[in-house]
Amino acid sequence: MSKDIIGDFLTVIRNGIGISKRWIVVPFSNEKMEIAKVLKEEGFIKDFQKIEDNNSKYLLKIFLKYMNGESAIHELVRVSKPSRRCYEGLRNMRSVIGGLGVAVLSTNVGIITDKKAKVLSVGGEVICHVW
Repeated sequence: MSKDIIGDFLTVIRNGIGISKRWIVVPFSNEKMEIAKVLKEEGFIKDFQKIEDNNSKYLLKIFLKYMNGESAIHELVRVSKPSRRCYEGLRNMRSVIGGLGVAVLSTNVGIITDKKAKVLSVGGEVICHVW
C-alpha cells in the first residue's frame, strides 16, 4: 500500500485556504519544495521556507496568499495519482481554464509549469492543475 504524499500536501493547502490560515506546515520533501517553488513563481503563494523542528526533522512552511480576503488559489486539483498516472506530450498538452490557470508537470528537466514545458519542448506527468 502506497501513500500519496503529494495528494496529502495539496489537501493540506486546500484545507488551509478553506479556514483562511496565514501559513501551513507539512513534512519536508524535495518534490514538495519544487511544487511550492512553482506555486510561488506563478503567484499562488507568498513564500515558503524549509524549517527544522525539535527532532532534527525538516518541515516546509508555506505562506498562503490572499487578496482582499480572497485566496489566490481558487482550485487545486490532483491529476496524476499513484493508481492512475496521467502523462501529456508536447503536442496534446491542454491549457487550464483557457490559460488562466497552470498545470504543474514533472518532467526530465524538473517540476515546471505547462507554459514552460511548451517553451522547452518537453512533456511529462501532470501533477496538478491550479487556478
